[in-house]
Amino acid sequence: QQEVRKVSESIKYNHPLRKCVDTILKKCPTEYQERMGRNMDDYEDFDERQNSCPSEKSLAKLHKQVIYSVQRHRRTQVQWQILLEQAFYLEDVAKNESSATRQFVHTFHSQEPENKIIQYFYTPTVEWYWECLLRPWFYRVLAVVLATFSVIVVWSECTFFSTKPVLSLFAVFIQLAEKTYNYIYIEMACFLTIFFLSICVYSTVFRIRVFNYYYLASHHQTDAYSLLFSGMLFCRLTPPLCLNFLGLTHMDATISHKKTQPTAYTSIMGSMRVLSFIADGFYIYYPMLVVILCIATYFSLGTRCLNLLGFQQFMGDSEMTSDLIDEGKELIRREKRKRQRQEEGENRRREWKERYGNRDDSTRSRAVHTDQKESSFSETNTNRSLSKYTRSNGRTERDRIELLQDAEPLDFNADSVNDDPLESDSGR
Repeated sequence: QQEVRKVSESIKYNHPLRKCVDTILKKCPTEYQERMGRNMDDYEDFDERQNSCPSEKSLAKLHKQVIYSVQRHRRTQVQWQILLEQAFYLEDVAKNESSATRQFVHTFHSQEPENKIIQYFYTPTVEWYWECLLRPWFYRVLAVVLATFSVIVVWSECTFFSTKPVLSLFAVFIQLAEKTYNYIYIEMACFLTIFFLSICVYSTVFRIRVFNYYYLASHHQTDAYSLLFSGMLFCRLTPPLCLNFLGLTHMDATISHKKTQPTAYTSIMGSMRVLSFIADGFYIYYPMLVVILCIATYFSLGTRCLNLLGFQQFMGDSEMTSDLIDEGKELIRREKRKRQRQEEGENRRREWKERYGNRDDSTRSRAVHTDQKESSFSETNTNRSLSKYTRSNGRTERDRIELLQDAEPLDFNADSVNDDPLESDSGR
C-alpha cells in the first residue's frame, strides 16, 4: 500500500504514465481506492522531476506485486471465514451434546439460504441425532474401514512380487473371481482398489504445499500457477498409479511372469522389461519403502525434524503450541462477540421496523395531509392579503382621480347622501 501511495502521489494526473497507475489502482480493493483517491494537483514541469518518477518497468513489477497481494489477501479472508465457521460448528456440537430437549440449536444462523426440501426433512431434532449421536459413530466405523484398507495396501505393496505363493491380497481377490468367471465381482474389486489408491494419492496433492506458494485453496481461491503445478503433478502421478495397480493384482506380465494377453495400459505405455535392472530390482523393492513412510507419519518424524532445525511446527508438547492455542481461543471469542453484536443490532432494527413501521407510515400520511392543509391555508391567507392590498390600492387611485377632476357640489336636499360622489355619479 505504501508503494502504491508513493507512486500515485509522484505521478500526477497529466503525466503520460498516469494510465498505468490507474490500472494498478483498479486492482486494489475498493475501500483502499476510496481512502487514497486520485492526486489531481495542477500541472507540474516533469523535466525537473524525472528522477523521482518511476519507470514503466518498475510500474509493471508493482502491478504484478499488487495482483499477487490482493489475491493472497482475498484468499486469506476466505480461509479465515471457513475456519471460523468450523470453530463455531464444533462449539455448537459440544454445547448441544448435553441438551435435554434433543434439538440442535445454532449460535449463529447460516448466511446462505437453505433448501426448503432439506429444511423440511432435516429438522432440529434430526440434526441433533445426526450431529451428536450418529455422526461420531459413523466416523469411527469409517476410520476402521479405511484403516483396514490401508493395512491391505501396505501388505500388498510389500509382497506383490511373490507369485508362488500369492501373498498380495488384491491379487488373491482377483484370482478367486477369475476362477468363477464373475466379471461383476472383478469390476467391483478393481474399482474399489483403484478408487482407494486414487484417494490416498490425490488427497496428498490437495494438501501439499511447496514453500507455501504452490497449493490448492478451497472456494475457488487457487491461483493459476498452483492450478498448473497441481495439474502437472496429477498427470505425472496417474501412469505410475495405474502401473502399481496392475502390479498389486498381478495383471502385469513383468510381475506374474506369465505369457498372458497384455492389458490396454501395457499395450499403449509399454512394459518395464525394457530395463532389466529396474524391472527386477527397483520396481520390486522400491514399494517396500512405504512401510518407512507409514512409521514416519505415525510418529510425526518430519514435523519433529523441522522443529529441531528451527522451523516452528504445531506440536502437542511445546510451549509455542500452547501459546497458539490460547491466541486462537481469544480470536474466536473476539469474532463471536463481534457477530453477536451484529445480530443483536439487526434484530433490534427488525423489531423496530415491525413494531413502528405502520405507525411511521400513518405519521407520514398525517404529516403530508397537514402540510397540504397548511399550504392551502397559507395560499388562502396570501390571496386575502393580496386582495386587501389590491382594494386599498384601488381606493387610493380613486381618491387621486377625485382630486384631479372637478367634483360637482353636493345636493343636501337629496334623499340620501353618498359618501363617494363618484359612486353617486355612477348611480345616476
